[in-house]
Amino acid sequence: MRKRLTDEIHAERVALPADRIPVVVLLENLRSAHNVGSFFRSADAFGLSELWLSGYTCRPPHLQLDKVALGSTETVPWRGFESAVEAVAAARAAGMAVYAVEQADSSISLAEMPCPEAGIVLIFGNEVTGVESETLALCDGALEVPQYGLKHSLNVSVCGGAVLWEACRRYRNL
Repeated sequence: MRKRLTDEIHAERVALPADRIPVVVLLENLRSAHNVGSFFRSADAFGLSELWLSGYTCRPPHLQLDKVALGSTETVPWRGFESAVEAVAAARAAGMAVYAVEQADSSISLAEMPCPEAGIVLIFGNEVTGVESETLALCDGALEVPQYGLKHSLNVSVCGGAVLWEACRRYRNL
């Protein structure tokens, strides 16, 4: 077994907007620039259409974000919003479904995630407090990653990796 070289790995790169899946990630008030940078890398890896940053979530250019993003801020389209409420309004105007990734009373398992043709916005909230209640009230529903340990807690960017892989798998019919 031989590890592939970087140039070999980049041969299958998604470059055109038409090749991207209709999934947008909305980050609401993430406090860690490292987590934001990790979301940029995951968005690039899975070919998401956009990354939306709201509230006090840091935006490129930012030293810590860029250190983790490894150039993906140049390959993933992104937009900044003053608030998640404003971003949800933009999603509604585009006809997209909106789901929070949150442990809520009525959340559904990630395995049941809808994949509407018009696309979906997946909201990830603050590392400690999660998605704001005001934002949650505007969502079509909530998705939850099944967990089997005692803590039932994932780092937000680790959770993002799992959720975005599933979105990629479903939209690309893998």
